[in-house]
Amino acid sequence: MARWLFKQEPSCYSFENLQKDGSTTWDGVANAVAQKHLRSVKKGDKVFFYHTGNDKAVVGVMQVTADPTPDPADETGKQVAVTVKALKKLAKPVPLAAIKADKAFANWELVRISRLSVMPVSEEIWKRIEAMSEG
Repeated sequence: MARWLFKQEPSCYSFENLQKDGSTTWDGVANAVAQKHLRSVKKGDKVFFYHTGNDKAVVGVMQVTADPTPDPADETGKQVAVTVKALKKLAKPVPLAAIKADKAFANWELVRISRLSVMPVSEEIWKRIEAMSEG
């Protein structure tokens, strides 16, 4: 099982929306690198939900419920989408400022490539984010 982080502007679709809806299709990812990562996502993978915009924090955990399929909103047929469901809201959000302040995250895409909307998360980083949320 792989681990990922997906970003979304909460005014567009928040983790609270996902909890209310139960599941959603994660689509509309246009960046080539983010699409490459999205194509690698598999059913059962876990995903951090990251709020962009004013929040800038990891706020929840999702699980992928289906392998990637063609993005129905993409007329070119090149993009994929995945279906995710909410697993849990983090005990407390983990803000980007705290992540950037910790040298253990220095090489993570979230710190290095700020506009990337889909990225892998190593097991070490996953555990650290969870600990920070509990902390």
